[in-house]
Amino acid sequence: MGKGDIKSKRGKIWNGSYGVTRRKKKKTTTVITPVAKPEKKAKTKVADTADETVKVKAKPKTPRKTAKKAEPES
Repeated sequence: MGKGDIKSKRGKIWNGSYGVTRRKKKKTTTVITPVAKPEKKAKTKVADTADETVKVKAKPKTPRKTAKKAEPES
């Protein structure tokens, strides 16, 4: 019962075949359902009086400035 035995599991693995002794794994499919994202609320800033509200838009992000490396002088 070794690599040369075509009826054993080890022989099937070595030979690269499938059969009663060495079954193939069945493929399973999964269904992915999309998840609803909650809506973003606008930021509000409360003024001194409770009746008045002022809407403030978020500032856009600005890219950071990177310092240039000093080049060695020749």
